[in-house]
Amino acid sequence: MTLNSAPARTTDRGARLTAGLVTTVIFLTAIAPLATDMYVPAFPRVAGDLDASATDVQLTLTTFFVGMALGQLVGGPVSDQRGRRRPLLVAILAMAAASVVCALTPTIGVMTVARFVQGFAGGWAMVIGRAVIVDLARGAQLVRVLNLIAGVGGIAPIVGPLLGAAILQLSDWRVSFWAVAVLGVAMMLAVLVAVPESLPPERRHGGGLRSFVAAGRVVLGNREYVGYVIVAGAAMAALFAYVATSAFVLQSMNGLSPVAYSVDFAGNAAGMTIAALVAARLAGRIPTRSLILVGQVAALSAGVVMLSGALWFDTPLIVAIVCFFVLMTAQGLMIPNGGALASAAVPDHPGTGSAVQGCLQWVAAGTIAPIAGLGGEHTAVPMATLMIAGAAVSLIGLRIAGR
Repeated sequence: MTLNSAPARTTDRGARLTAGLVTTVIFLTAIAPLATDMYVPAFPRVAGDLDASATDVQLTLTTFFVGMALGQLVGGPVSDQRGRRRPLLVAILAMAAASVVCALTPTIGVMTVARFVQGFAGGWAMVIGRAVIVDLARGAQLVRVLNLIAGVGGIAPIVGPLLGAAILQLSDWRVSFWAVAVLGVAMMLAVLVAVPESLPPERRHGGGLRSFVAAGRVVLGNREYVGYVIVAGAAMAALFAYVATSAFVLQSMNGLSPVAYSVDFAGNAAGMTIAALVAARLAGRIPTRSLILVGQVAALSAGVVMLSGALWFDTPLIVAIVCFFVLMTAQGLMIPNGGALASAAVPDHPGTGSAVQGCLQWVAAGTIAPIAGLGGEHTAVPMATLMIAGAAVSLIGLRIAGR
């Protein structure tokens, strides 16, 4: 892992960017996909065991996403005030405790609340991990490291469903939450060993709602930051349009088996991961905006072809498979690069900048997912329309940032 291609920041206490620190932050970014994807295959069993409807079980996923958004919105500013290390440890502890409650839950209501807390604490931890990187890296190195984190972290959405399915085959769905709790303990140990305090007291901002609002005004008043947040947020919306409806398009409409669908899903996630890793290698050699633009054009083209196939050819399997792969690979160029340039635009408020960015991305994810399914399970028109809209809005964001 090469981290020294650009000079890194160091604090007065000697904190610096290391391979162990980056590995730990990658570990933290796995919280959301693992806590979600390990659990999704168990939805039918959860409904049966807790005497709940499918809608009730889906609500536990929604509350998790809401918690993720709010956790990032609150965690970033708090860490700007209190420092990084202690709030990070508290967040991981809360996430592990909430996972234990999910594993022991007697009712769907208790699980819904516990999932919100799990998401809130997980989002809090993720945004602080990102802020630590922003504290210690700059320039091309910042872009490279954030792309590396996104690329390697992209393995989690591949492993999560497979691990969850294996747990269901061998044991009970509650074991998946025990697994997340154990991972939480491992994360705490990793933070204690590898993550120093990266924000010394002299660089911290005063607390309170007034300070948070003031910092929020600063980052939202930065046109470059807003533009790149739109770049990444719109791409995230298109991604979750795919996540929410691809199973219906490939299985219900084209007859793909669940196993074949899982293989295709993993392949698409691998494309996104490889694209992010390639972008990390190219940081400092090719303008990051150019890489984003390549991803946007590819995503827009995939959306147009997908919509044409849905309107006039009843969404052929080959069209869906190719368009999904192109769309997901393009996200590897758009989301991490857009996020990195947004963070670089507000170096004086890294926690608040990361918090606002993360909150907006997860709000986009939670909002788009149900909209993509409005047409039912036998049409890809709403999803393809959202793919086009996401790419188009992302292009607008790139233009705003450039101006």
